[in-house]
Amino acid sequence: MKMRSGWLWVLAFVLTLASAVFQRMTGPTYPVRGEVVVGGGGEVAFRLPRSHGGAGDAEVRLEVPDESVNGVMEYRRYRSHDDWAKQSLAREGDLLVAQVPHQPPAGKVMYRIELSKPGQSAVSLTNEPVIIRFRGGVPAFALIPHIILIFAAMLYSTRTGLEGLVGGSRISRLTIWTIGLLLVGGLIGGPVVQKYAFDAFWTGWPFGHDLTDNKTAVAFVFWLIAFWRIKKNAHPRGWAIAASLVLLAIFLTPHSLLGSELDYTQMPS
Repeated sequence: MKMRSGWLWVLAFVLTLASAVFQRMTGPTYPVRGEVVVGGGGEVAFRLPRSHGGAGDAEVRLEVPDESVNGVMEYRRYRSHDDWAKQSLAREGDLLVAQVPHQPPAGKVMYRIELSKPGQSAVSLTNEPVIIRFRGGVPAFALIPHIILIFAAMLYSTRTGLEGLVGGSRISRLTIWTIGLLLVGGLIGGPVVQKYAFDAFWTGWPFGHDLTDNKTAVAFVFWLIAFWRIKKNAHPRGWAIAASLVLLAIFLTPHSLLGSELDYTQMPS
């Protein structure tokens, strides 16, 4: 029995880690990566940030050893009536560097970068402008526990579902742990992080449409219902499996989708 439980924990950990990586890589704040060929020369690899926390401008750094290559960045605030502004990339040794102007929390900027060599056509790094969102700095004492507890909640949720699949006897105990971790990590820790990042504790329903807040609330309510049914039902396997699948589906939803966002068109000039 102990050996089976150990393998179930290993499987739950692998599934949780895979879902966390998928969520991170498919989210709207994951950097845009790629390669382009400039002027018939070598390939230039790039990594364009889509999120910036703390004070100061967001820096874009491209490794371009060929000193004959120049770059220009065009940018404007997202959801604004701004005209496109231009900025030449500065050379720092083998790097070309641009600065996306700092914005208040939840402010976004659209930017696109072109590279060129003298006498040759410019090459755009991306087909569409990249959108970067700014946020306040989140201290480690708030962010690290939040991440650990949310990961642990997903781990326990998955483990509870696996316990249901094998007909184990620990469903009720594992469910309690899942609910507790969701409460502390998601409904308490999440708003604290949100306050530091975007100066608001809660931007989900009924105050907004922040998907991260909403999906945390949905997951918590569903697990509460599942726990109630598990206590009432002599055969609780179905509820444990269903609740774990709901949280897995929610966890796979890209992080920060429909997140906090300033609308500059509604703000004073």
